[in-house]
Amino acid sequence: MKTTEINRIAVLTSGGDAPGMNAAIRAVVRAGIFYGLEVYGIGHGYQGLIEDQIQKMELRSVSRILSKGGTILKSSRSQDFRTEEGRNKAHDNLKRRNIDALVVIGGDGTFTGAEVFRKEHGYPVIGIPGTIDNDLYGTDFTIGFDTATNVVIDCIDKIRDTASSHDRLFFVEVMGRDSGFIALRAGIATGAIAVMLPEENRSIEDLVSILEEGKKNQKTSSIVIVAEGESYGGAQEVARQVTERYNEYDTKVTILGHIQRGGSPSCFDRVLASQMGVFAVESLMKGRTNFMTASVNGEMELVPFSVAISNRSDIDNELKRMSKIISI
Repeated sequence: MKTTEINRIAVLTSGGDAPGMNAAIRAVVRAGIFYGLEVYGIGHGYQGLIEDQIQKMELRSVSRILSKGGTILKSSRSQDFRTEEGRNKAHDNLKRRNIDALVVIGGDGTFTGAEVFRKEHGYPVIGIPGTIDNDLYGTDFTIGFDTATNVVIDCIDKIRDTASSHDRLFFVEVMGRDSGFIALRAGIATGAIAVMLPEENRSIEDLVSILEEGKKNQKTSSIVIVAEGESYGGAQEVARQVTERYNEYDTKVTILGHIQRGGSPSCFDRVLASQMGVFAVESLMKGRTNFMTASVNGEMELVPFSVAISNRSDIDNELKRMSKIISI
């Protein structure tokens, strides 16, 4: 039973892709149809909304996509949607098709656009957090974080095999320009000797001290994980500075790059995306708009866009403390 006058909804993905976005699309489409709604898919995010890339979706439109990475709806970072003219065109396209509400899947940039759109046009929007960085405030996990972290762990496990074979020190750069969630969790899971986080700003001298202590403890190889970005200048720069001060290892650098975004989503991400997709549709039908769906202590909740985008999700200090204890 529909509880509000919402009969047609549309869904889009925006910003960086994340494994599990397709599972969220699938859940939105199937939940919408289950409740008697018409569901439309928008290609290429907000840019596609401006360009009227809108198609009706049926049950079969989302068949066999649960295990696929990326997004079948495609994504983009739309400069046109940053303009009032672009947002007006987007609104006109939705109203012309009698679409009553919008589901957006993405990160803080996606939700910032949704918040502005809602303020200008009073249009019902709800967001699903899809970003591998896990840095959106108000939710314990974002779609794609678990998969990306598992990809990193798998890669570092392989790197450790060759590091151990040749007594090497590897600096491994992972994604997380402003967020160290992937780096920290992967560091614990792979036994890295140190993790360089943008939230912590550890000095090169401190890192060298850690490596020297590791050598005293008879470590013949080591892994240092570096979160990308300007905090340290990336793994190449960290490796260069360390080598200038401490040259006891054969040093190598590996930058994992966009491999972290790809691949089949984990079970955790498929289930989380499905939960959030259904919850988003049901929330819209209850008249709840201008919110992000969130997973908090295993339960689905709603967080206002304004709260999600104006606050920073802090790194887990207890994990940081534990990481330093067990990396000796």
